Amino acid sequence: MLEVPNIIEEGEFKYIEEGEGKVMLLLHGLFGALSNWEAVVNKFSTQFKVVIPMLPIYEMPVRETGLTKLTEFVEAFIDHKGYNNFDIMGNSLGGHVALMYIMKHPEKVDRMILTGSSGLFENSMGGSYPKRGNYAFIEEKVRYTFYDPNTATKEYIDEIFETTNDVPKCMRIIQMAKSAQRNNLADELHKIENETLLIWGLNDTITPPSVGHDFNRLIKNSTLRFIDECCHAPMMEQPEKYNIILDEFLNQTVPV
Repeated sequence: MLEVPNIIEEGEFKYIEEGEGKVMLLLHGLFGALSNWEAVVNKFSTQFKVVIPMLPIYEMPVRETGLTKLTEFVEAFIDHKGYNNFDIMGNSLGGHVALMYIMKHPEKVDRMILTGSSGLFENSMGGSYPKRGNYAFIEEKVRYTFYDPNTATKEYIDEIFETTNDVPKCMRIIQMAKSAQRNNLADELHKIENETLLIWGLNDTITPPSVGHDFNRLIKNSTLRFIDECCHAPMMEQPEKYNIILDEFLNQTVPV
């Protein structure tokens, strides 16, 4: 895990920031944690200013919990920080937010990287919503999101179990998952012209490989790369391969 990251608090925003240079903004998924991006931060903070805002998924008013408000939060954070000409990267729900942001503000973003993104289709929680109080169920569903089930540590499973066992948080998780499923972007993706990299697990059970192909077909300037023996979180499961693919893309594409 990231060793006790320095969480910066500025008003309503909490985030970590490592390194100097061009901003690389990372957006975590529904059950995301700062540690999910450990390998990316460790490698790319030597070249970029890597920033991870903590998305307020569990703090939103229940009736407002959804992708629109989450995207508005990211907009407000970016405006607060004054970022321009930055790269944006999102996993799962974070990819969905990145897509919604870039369609509203294409001029602010140079390049986009999506991995296991929702926005077209996703098999939420392995086909069912979280069951509170059932540790075995949560453990099974968490391990289902990894090619090698042992990638999910007990600490990670415990954290998700604790989250889903909290009634208000569980309500927000369900609301957000439903919002993601309703918010299909198939008819809008052709508008994106920014250079885009799609890194997909060849064994993804949540957003299957066919979803990666669909994104590649619908986003004009996109490149699709698969990682074998990898499921929904390539940056966690195959961090070295993920970083090699990302590094090649960043070196081969010229920022606007």
